[in-house]
Amino acid sequence: MKVISWNIGRRPQPWRRLLDMDIDLALLQEASEPPADVAERIQADPAIEVDGAPWETMIVGARTRYRTAIVKLSNRIELDRIEAKRLEVAESRELVASWPGTLAAAVVTPSSGDPLIAISMYAPWVSTHASADKRIFADVSAHHVVSDLSTFIAKRAGHRILAAGDMNILRGYGECGDEYWAMRHKTVFDRMDALGLPCVGPEYPNGRQADPWPDELPRDSRNVPTHYSPGRSPETATRQLDYVFASAELADALTVRALNEPGEWGPSDHCRIAFEFSPGG
Repeated sequence: MKVISWNIGRRPQPWRRLLDMDIDLALLQEASEPPADVAERIQADPAIEVDGAPWETMIVGARTRYRTAIVKLSNRIELDRIEAKRLEVAESRELVASWPGTLAAAVVTPSSGDPLIAISMYAPWVSTHASADKRIFADVSAHHVVSDLSTFIAKRAGHRILAAGDMNILRGYGECGDEYWAMRHKTVFDRMDALGLPCVGPEYPNGRQADPWPDELPRDSRNVPTHYSPGRSPETATRQLDYVFASAELADALTVRALNEPGEWGPSDHCRIAFEFSPGG
């Protein structure tokens, strides 16, 4: 089974690239409604499925025109979507999305192998309270997502869950080497690990590392850049914001790679994260 995770940056061109890739499943973030030509191709191809949820994310103080999405792209898998409901309408034992649009989930059954739960997740930037110094950060929304997906897990082992997406946090360090923010970001990865969903990449050598090496990144880091800021390019990208987390039962059969070489990056400010399961995985 071939899967990608990709923040497509609210752009139409990634949808066209997506439909031309030989993959089974796409976990998307910041996905706006497909353009008309793509929608026509989706309707004409029974192998392709996109859910009908509104193309919006409800964030504090705003309602965007994009969301997470899970897209079926081949007949090599079957998909049973799990609706993420708002807190005020969800019932006991249903999936709750604290901020609708930041989490999409489905049971995926490959043609060979056991079913697994696939989750696309996105941690949007939010602002500090008026009483604090003004800045934006994403660990608070990342913790909302972790809390929401925790309902799939009742014990550390014995589950088959794959969660991936743009978390907008740094792994192993903080902003400009700030130890305080390094510790705050680490709490997200620690929570996922405690649940039994450790981060499995991407990391070097499964992806190109930043060159020149940024001063803020520890020299022993295996991070690979997955995002470039406005005014920069894939060649000058330095920060990894996209990650894959997986149950131990899946990790040994999973290969994760950042498609972050300049020639393979793709038409978004985030590169694609590709992961492939070996037979029986």
